Amino acid sequence: MAQKRGYDPSQLRKYDIPLEEIPRLHASDPRVDELISENKPVVITGTDLVSSAMLWDLEYLERNMGNGDYTVFLSRNKNFKYFDDKKISQVAGESKAEFTPPTRRVDMKLPEFSQRLKQWKRGEERMYLQQALNNTVGPSIVQDFLNFRWEWTNAKQKANNWGPLTSNLLLISMEGNVTPCHYDEQQNFFAEVRGYKRCILFPPEQFECFYPYPVYHPHDRQTQVDFDRPDYNRFPKFREARGQEAVVGPGDVLYIPIYWWHHIESIMRGGYTISINFWYKAGPTGQIVYPLQGHQKVAIMRNVEKMLVEALQDPQELGPLLRALVLGRYT
Repeated sequence: MAQKRGYDPSQLRKYDIPLEEIPRLHASDPRVDELISENKPVVITGTDLVSSAMLWDLEYLERNMGNGDYTVFLSRNKNFKYFDDKKISQVAGESKAEFTPPTRRVDMKLPEFSQRLKQWKRGEERMYLQQALNNTVGPSIVQDFLNFRWEWTNAKQKANNWGPLTSNLLLISMEGNVTPCHYDEQQNFFAEVRGYKRCILFPPEQFECFYPYPVYHPHDRQTQVDFDRPDYNRFPKFREARGQEAVVGPGDVLYIPIYWWHHIESIMRGGYTISINFWYKAGPTGQIVYPLQGHQKVAIMRNVEKMLVEALQDPQELGPLLRALVLGRYT
């Protein structure tokens, strides 16, 4: 079955993590709404959400994206790990010059990106285009964008009391690229247009299994654990991680709930993948219901950490303060 869908199981990297399948349901199935309301992932078929983008391939985009400059990240390896350049100077114990960004960002026109992708050879820098969709991307692309099935996303947004749509990100990834495990502070509909992506998700209740960087670090919200070579001496609780996975293909929409960890791989052999993110802010808190859910606890931890960093004015003092607060009293 996998071969018929354009990929085969040999393309899936092997990790020492127990994985279950994310439910895969048609948009008309009432269980879709149940899972979204419970902040649980689901692969949704038959939405037609981005059916107007099904013609998007490199040739179509070259003709219609216009002559603008688009954001492309370059990496010497397969991993495209996010970093916040505004936080580089805040890394504890390091100067601005000592943090080495894992990727570099360049502006590139679509024809150049397309040509370099098609002519790419092993050993060269890998590329990943990540561009916000707005009114600067060419009239035909804008029209395709306007023809997305917005009534479907608007209905989900309203039913779950989410905040506003913040952005739509166009992602064009080389086969083999990996977005290492991280979590976002927004709700996300992840729509696949071309090729296949493997998505591995973990609930926020497993926060302590992933040892995220401190909030002031450029890699905030990213795990410190290398999935390919996990260091169980430094990160012993990673052995307890239990995930869910899905391979999404053209027309599929994956709901990635707020604060859920996710690890994404492009697996289409010999080609590239195209995806579109629909990011929504969390809705107003409203009445708090106890016990608190996992994503609410993560939000509390982030806010406490941010507050303490701001109060102490020196990130290096945060660790000793938290240890003094906990050791011998809550351990």
